[in-house]
Amino acid sequence: MNQLFEIGGLRFRVEAEGDFPVPEHFRLFAVSEGTAEYRYRLHTVPALPAPEGDCVARRPDLLVFREGALERRLTGVKGRSTPYALYHEVSEEAAEVWALEGEPLLGCDPAFTGLLALERRMIGRGALVLHCAYTVYQGEAILFSAPSETGKSTQAGLWERHRGSRTVNGDRSLLRRVDGRWTACGWPVCGSSDVCHLGDTPIRAVVMLRQGKVNTVERLSPMRAFGQLYSQITVNQWNPDFVRAAMDGIEDLVRSVPVWQLTCDISEGAVRALEAALYPGEK
Repeated sequence: MNQLFEIGGLRFRVEAEGDFPVPEHFRLFAVSEGTAEYRYRLHTVPALPAPEGDCVARRPDLLVFREGALERRLTGVKGRSTPYALYHEVSEEAAEVWALEGEPLLGCDPAFTGLLALERRMIGRGALVLHCAYTVYQGEAILFSAPSETGKSTQAGLWERHRGSRTVNGDRSLLRRVDGRWTACGWPVCGSSDVCHLGDTPIRAVVMLRQGKVNTVERLSPMRAFGQLYSQITVNQWNPDFVRAAMDGIEDLVRSVPVWQLTCDISEGAVRALEAALYPGEK
């Protein structure tokens, strides 16, 4: 395999010997021409090499090592004692990735995207990965964000059913500034929603969800919005520079884009309540 991809304005090349399993949703981001800014070389091996550098972070599913400015990651799964992949940066423009032969996880969106540490590339470019359902209505993006199982894709589905919106991704969105405006972009991880499309759309609003029996909407102050959004943004906590970059990005986002709290059920009433707040004066 030797394929060029583009995500969030970043063009990168993925090279691999043989037929490395690239998930269907990730293949949507393939492009036919352009100059690669980053290069990944993928290998399947019977055993992973040992990582180099000093260990700077430990999680049940991830060990992070650093050697100077270069990062290495041993990636695994919670509840499993052995990792299945090693990500190894060889320069500021290239990384090698080794994955275990026959590993079934490689065909899954989150696992494959995680192999490439793409959020690291994105935050270095001033972008943010937000846990949200991303739907488009009247040419603008409405982003429903909340912890898992809170109803993000359900609310997006209600807008599709009752207002004719189109959901671009049911679980993740890349947020970045395009021509001075915060824009939602497609991302190759869609969770259990299985909804993943291409599309860059200016953001109308970010909506933080909370389940309730009465549908109410409240505009959040930038300070409250910051705290809620930070918990749903992918942040490499072991990298102080990237934490600062993420915080700067979130601060700019909440001062540029309205953030609302929607307490809601799963009826059209939730749509009407939010619609009245987002589009005042419109029937």
